Amino acid sequence: MRVVNPKEMAEIEKITYKDYSLNESLIIEMVGIKGADFLESRFLKKENYSEIVVLVGKGNNGADGLSIARQLQNRGFVVRAFLLFPSEIKKTSELGKQLIMARSFGVKITEIKDNEQINAYFTQTQEDFLVIDAILGTGTRLPLSQYLFEIINLVNKYATTIVAIDIPSGITGGGGEMSSTAIKASYTLAIGLPKTGYYMSEGMRHAGKIYILKAGFPEKLLEGGDKQLLMPPKVGHLIKKRNKFDHKNRFGHLLVMGGSKGLTGALIMAATAGIKVGAGLVSAVTWEDNYLELVTRVMPEVMTGTIPKRGKLKDVEGLLRDMNRFSAIVLGPGLGKTPQARELLVEVLNNFSGPLVLDADALKLLDLKKDKEILSHRKAPTILTPHIAEFAAFTGIPRADILTDPLGPLKEVIDETNCCFVIKGPCSFVGNPNGEVFINYFPNDGMATGGSGDVLAGIIGGFLAQIRPEVSTSGMFRDPEKYYEAVNLGVCLHTLAGKYAALKHGTFSMTANSIIKSFPRAFKELSQDGKWPKKS
Repeated sequence: MRVVNPKEMAEIEKITYKDYSLNESLIIEMVGIKGADFLESRFLKKENYSEIVVLVGKGNNGADGLSIARQLQNRGFVVRAFLLFPSEIKKTSELGKQLIMARSFGVKITEIKDNEQINAYFTQTQEDFLVIDAILGTGTRLPLSQYLFEIINLVNKYATTIVAIDIPSGITGGGGEMSSTAIKASYTLAIGLPKTGYYMSEGMRHAGKIYILKAGFPEKLLEGGDKQLLMPPKVGHLIKKRNKFDHKNRFGHLLVMGGSKGLTGALIMAATAGIKVGAGLVSAVTWEDNYLELVTRVMPEVMTGTIPKRGKLKDVEGLLRDMNRFSAIVLGPGLGKTPQARELLVEVLNNFSGPLVLDADALKLLDLKKDKEILSHRKAPTILTPHIAEFAAFTGIPRADILTDPLGPLKEVIDETNCCFVIKGPCSFVGNPNGEVFINYFPNDGMATGGSGDVLAGIIGGFLAQIRPEVSTSGMFRDPEKYYEAVNLGVCLHTLAGKYAALKHGTFSMTANSIIKSFPRAFKELSQDGKWPKKS
C-alpha cells in the first residue's frame, strides 16, 4: 500500500475534485459513513460507553469528526461534540455545513470556553469514554497553544479509548514531530492513504493501530508512488516451490564472514539463519585464532574455514581467488573493528562479484565520505543493514535528524552509493537504488535482543544466494529487481518470525535463536496460508 506525505495527499485530493468531478463534501460524507462503520463494528458492538465524545477543531479535520458523529447519532448512539474554538471564529465552509447537519440530527454540541469544562466533564462522570480526536489534521503546525496542550493531556488521562481522524492531534503529518504533547490514539483512521508521519519520530508512538478509510478516492490515484508499506501478502509470491529433483548447488552457496573472540555467536546465528531459509550450502569463516571457538559451537550442517592474517599474502590471494565461487556473502557479524578487519572489508568490496550484505562491524568500519566511491563502483547488489545509530555514524548525520526524517537521508545516501539500505528499528525502512522505499512497521520489543540483526543479515544473505544470476556483458546484473525483492522478503520473514517467537516465548524471554526456530511458521504465513504457490 502506498504511503504519502501531506503534500502528496493534497495533490490527490486536488486531482479528485478537478478530474473526477467529486467534491469535498462528498469525501467528508464518505469519511463519516466509513468511520462510523469502523467504530460500530470494532468498539460499539462490544463495549458500552456512556457517550461518544468528538473533539472538534476549526478545520476540515473537525468536519470529518462531525460527519462521523452525525452518522453514529443517526444509528442510535449517544454522541456529544465539543467545539474547541468559539463558534464565531473563522472556520472552513465544510465545517460550517457539518455543524448545521450535526445539530439537525440531534448531536449534542457544546462550545468549550476553557479546559476546565473538559476536566469537569470527565471527572464528574465516572464512565468509560470513547473519544474521537478531530482537532488538528495532517497540516499541524507546532508548537501547540497552551490551551490545546492542556486539553490533550486531559483527554489522554481520562479517555478509555481514543480514535484519531487522519493523525493524532499534536503530531505532524509529514515527519511525525511532536513539540510538547500529542493525542495517544488507540487507532488512527487514515483518510485515503497512510501518512509518513505515522512511521517517524513520535508519530509511531502515538498513532496506535492504523485503519484505512478509502473515502471514495479513485483507486487509480491511490496506487503507485515511491513509498510503500512492506506487507507480507505482497512478498509471499516470491517464495517459489522447489523442484523435488533439484540439487543443493541449485540453491546457492552462502559465505558468512565474521566472528572474533567473544563474538562468534553473531557469526553462527547469521550462518544458521542462512541455511534455515533454504540456501543449499553455507560456509562460515572466522579469524585463525578464533577457529576453535567456531567449530565447537556451529551447527554441523555449516561448513567452516579461516580468514588468513594479512601477513600471509599467498593465503590471502587464495581467499580472494576462491571468493567468487560463492553465490552471496554476508560480511560483518562479530568481525571486530581492527585495521585487519578493515583491510578484509576493502578486499571483499573490490574483489567479490556477487551480492554482498554488510552488517554489524562491517558497517562500523565504513565511512560514507571515504567509501562511497568503492561502494558505488560495485556492479553487483550491495546491501547495508544498519540500525539508526550505525546509519548516523556512517553518514555523519545527527541521530536526532534521522529519527525526524529518515527518508530524506536514506534517499540521498542511496544516490551516492548505489546500495540498498535496510535501516532497522521498531519501524524499518528499506530503500533501493531504483528509487523505491518500503516501510516495515511491526514494533516488537522482543526483537530488541542480541543477535536479532545478525539473524536478519543471514536471512537476506540466504535468499540472495538462491537467486541464479543473469549477468550482462558489461558485468552488471541484468535484473537487480530480483535482489531487491529478496531483501524485502528477508525483512518480512524476519518480522513474522519475530512475531511468532514473541507469541510462543513472550517478549521478555525470546532470543535471536527463538526467531530462527519460528521460521517455519513465518514461511507458512508468507506462502499463502500454508499453500505453497504454484511453480513459476
